Amino acid sequence: MKKFTLSILFLITVSTLSFSQISQIEKNVLIDLYKSTNGDSWNNTWDLTKSAESWYGITINNNSVTKIDLKMNNLKGSIPTSIGKLKSLTHLNLGFNKLNGKIPVELCENKSLETLELFMNQLEGEIPFNIGEIANLKEITLFNNFLSGELPNSLYNLDKLEILQVSSNKLSGTISHEIGNLKQLKVISFYDNLMHGNLPLEIGLLKNLEELSLSNNLFDGNFPVEISNLTKLKTLLLNKNNFIGDLNPIIKNLSALKNLEYSGPKEKEIYSNPISQSTILPN
Repeated sequence: MKKFTLSILFLITVSTLSFSQISQIEKNVLIDLYKSTNGDSWNNTWDLTKSAESWYGITINNNSVTKIDLKMNNLKGSIPTSIGKLKSLTHLNLGFNKLNGKIPVELCENKSLETLELFMNQLEGEIPFNIGEIANLKEITLFNNFLSGELPNSLYNLDKLEILQVSSNKLSGTISHEIGNLKQLKVISFYDNLMHGNLPLEIGLLKNLEELSLSNNLFDGNFPVEISNLTKLKTLLLNKNNFIGDLNPIIKNLSALKNLEYSGPKEKEIYSNPISQSTILPN
């Protein structure tokens, strides 16, 4: 009986240890990330001789890497293309570092990814054209980089997307009429870019929208009356564009609105507390 009990305990121990192991392929990807971003100089470094589950910022579930959170960790260098091999990765946060180069298109091979946070870096080039292939994506946070080009058409396929923050880059182009496909959106932040054109009427279909930040761009034309359908909107930033027309008839229906930034004289009289950058405010 004693031998039987010891055997059971041994099997449980072996099972537990094997449960926490990741494949050599995934471990190599993490090592690629470490080496390509000057890991020895990170604020919190890794001991590569130890198990990956002990490495700072790494979460492992069911033998796979599911989360990488290395924000504010002094990463310097580029994101390795091999990161696309982490097929179970759901959360990637490399924000507030010193990453440069392009966002690798291979990243979009991670079909399980739900949050992509690469804010406050020095990334350049275009947003990957195939980003729309990450069907489960709920958050894209890329503000304060040097990204350029237009929003990729595939982005408008992300019907689970809730947060789209790409402010303070060098993005150009217009907002597609297909923005209406993204009905789960709560935050649109295009603040401080080079985007232009009229606002599409379909923006009024985004009934869950709480923040619309478009200041410091080249948008023009009249305000779509459909904006008045955004009854959950709390923050509306429109300043420093080339809009024309009267905003008052639209905003009077926005009962949840707390912050408005727009340089029209009538709107200044109504809302005297404009802000230069926004976040969703608590109720």
